[in-house]
Amino acid sequence: MDPIAGNDWMLTALVFAPLAGALIMALFPKEEEGLHKQLALVTSLVTLGLGVWLLLDFDYDRAGQIQHWLDKEWIEVIGAGYTIGVDGMSLPLIALTVLVMPLVFVYSWDHIPSPGNAKAFLMLMLILETGMIGTFVAQDLILFFVFFEVVLLPMFFMIAVWGGEDRRYASLKFFLYTLFGSALMLLGFLALFFLSADSLGEHTFNMVDLTNNAGLGVARSSQLLIFGGMFLGFGVKVPMFPFHTWLPDAHTQAPTQGSVILAAVLLKLGTYGFIRIAIPMLPEAAEAWAPYIGLLAVIGIIYGALGCLAQTDMKRLIAFSSVAHMGFVMLGISTLTDFGINAAIFGMVAHGLITGMLFFVAGSVKERYHTLEIGRLGGMLVQAPHLGWILGFTAMASLGLPGLAGFWGEFPAILSAYNPANGLAEETFRGYMVVAAIGTVLAAGYLLWLLQRTAMGEPPDEFKDDPEITDVNTIEWIAWSPLLFLIVLFGVAPGLIFEITDPAVVESLNNCLQLPDGCEGVADAAQAASGG
Repeated sequence: MDPIAGNDWMLTALVFAPLAGALIMALFPKEEEGLHKQLALVTSLVTLGLGVWLLLDFDYDRAGQIQHWLDKEWIEVIGAGYTIGVDGMSLPLIALTVLVMPLVFVYSWDHIPSPGNAKAFLMLMLILETGMIGTFVAQDLILFFVFFEVVLLPMFFMIAVWGGEDRRYASLKFFLYTLFGSALMLLGFLALFFLSADSLGEHTFNMVDLTNNAGLGVARSSQLLIFGGMFLGFGVKVPMFPFHTWLPDAHTQAPTQGSVILAAVLLKLGTYGFIRIAIPMLPEAAEAWAPYIGLLAVIGIIYGALGCLAQTDMKRLIAFSSVAHMGFVMLGISTLTDFGINAAIFGMVAHGLITGMLFFVAGSVKERYHTLEIGRLGGMLVQAPHLGWILGFTAMASLGLPGLAGFWGEFPAILSAYNPANGLAEETFRGYMVVAAIGTVLAAGYLLWLLQRTAMGEPPDEFKDDPEITDVNTIEWIAWSPLLFLIVLFGVAPGLIFEITDPAVVESLNNCLQLPDGCEGVADAAQAASGG
């Protein structure tokens, strides 16, 4: 995989534009709330403009190669470099990030949560954006780790300061879980740095070199341990069962903006780590771990769905649905085929759009009804018909209705389990396929139950004549319309994403063909996918 140099400044500007905006906001007093809202929104729109420029400048005929490559010395004493680039696997996730953030800032225009302080709240979101984009463009393990961790503190403070009644417990749980996983992930990076030196001829954190090396020269037992450390680090971030318990608490207590960012982008950092780092750098270990990843994925699908059926809080139900949906993503990844990993990337984007939209709706419901208790809600289609129909539309997308983006995030992932990579037990993965299919039925059950209880029927007496219950306002329409449009667009034209991701996925898997032995399953799958 030979990187392609490009406009050296473009990706750097894209990554650090939000941070620059946050630093500018720091110069003005917090009392100028209107000015801070304008600065945050303009900064996110500038970042979006840079993202659009990247989309237009990207060479889609060479989507399998790292483009806009920049490799500069950074921390010379440990061999870490400022190395960035983008390919077909990272481009859709960068686009998702730069799109979602301006919509969150638009929504925040008249939705700054208590206790106020728009300056600090908006600055934290801009820092979050820098961390998320940086993670997707990083091509050095230390740089990746830094950006991966940058998102931790802003989200911790967003939950701890602006969250619900149990915000301190939820924020501490989120922080400790993620920090523990990250520590093990860092140990894996360091082990790979030292053990791969013999085959590479030097110690390096360069992700392209390590991917091209594909674990050559690292003993199988060491690969298994290193992959285990990465599995825990990335698995907590996804989050996979049984590392998921921080997510419902964090989502439930976080302000609406925090929940949207967490669902739309932050959860994708873990799954991206699997496909960018763990699998291509340690394919032999990936093949050994794959059945266990698949098992935990399908357990998460069923557990998440059953958890949804047991919830009485709307936001907590949506949070448990994320556990199930990310299970489909991990099932696709566990097949170690280009078909499954393409489905996983599409599932990441679809989940970001759909579940982000569901949390937007939940936030507006809480603002109007001052509760998210499902048993107290009802009659939304009567009192706020547009809000009710948007909830219904998004629920249908979430349950995987054909013609909407959610279908292409679930169906291909299930189908990929029918024919996993050679070397993986077909019977085992076909069993996973059946369990995952049952999960889609349960998803229809809990989402239709949610829709029936909250949107249909007559408004309860408690809210029947409440003047605060109004329909979707202008700010909400502006923030939500792009997400609703893209849910339909990617549902009817999934090739817009698949055609970008497939060359990069095949190129990543093809690195295993360089190995004299080991990872035969991954190699054969990639060879078949590329027509070789």
